[in-house]
Amino acid sequence: MTRILLVEDDELLAEGLIFALTKELYETDRAGSVAEAKAHLAASPYDLALLDVMLPDGTGFELCRHVRSFSRMPILFLTACDEEVNVVQGLELGGDDYITKPFRLRELLSRIKAILRRAQPHESQADAGGLLSAGAVTLRLLDTKVFKHGTEVNLTPVEFRLLALLLKHPGMTLTRAQLLDKLWDEQGEFVDDNTLSVHVRRLREKLEDDPSHPQLITTVRGIGYRLETGGAGHHV
Repeated sequence: MTRILLVEDDELLAEGLIFALTKELYETDRAGSVAEAKAHLAASPYDLALLDVMLPDGTGFELCRHVRSFSRMPILFLTACDEEVNVVQGLELGGDDYITKPFRLRELLSRIKAILRRAQPHESQADAGGLLSAGAVTLRLLDTKVFKHGTEVNLTPVEFRLLALLLKHPGMTLTRAQLLDKLWDEQGEFVDDNTLSVHVRRLREKLEDDPSHPQLITTVRGIGYRLETGGAGHHV
């Protein structure tokens, strides 16, 4: 059974969400603070975390940073702050997506299903059992690991899928619409361009020698992104 950690200090909202998640057959634990959430995380693994941003003893951003120190578990922020700076901060710390309060329950459940779906290895990846590489970067499809100069690089599930998509199309410009369509739900309707830009920037910071002057993942202005073949990108 899929296990979800809900971190929300609003008791009424939390009760309603737990009822809805349980109805969808998600086993859900609830924490009302950063400290409670850390205790839950230390006690057992989860498949997804729903993090409120403002908590009594800290923030969801702080908790996200903590989770990313040991886990690639998908993280969805529940935020009442829809200002760009807050959204970007959460994504840059390793969050996978966000939803702004008040939200429709149906939309939240759709987001959760999409995040859990993309966090799972695709059958094509499992069947391939091969490598995707470009220059010093190597991506292993079967066990979803990435290495740079032989040293493992910790990527979130979204970052991994984004890199794999680019590596599978070396030298080809992928439009932002194509990337959103492949990385999120079928229509990309729950994701804005800002989210994609943040994930690309995070990926560059982890893989490029000089992220401010990317040589591996370049921007094709007004269109999208391209994995440069100068790094000998290929599918083994």
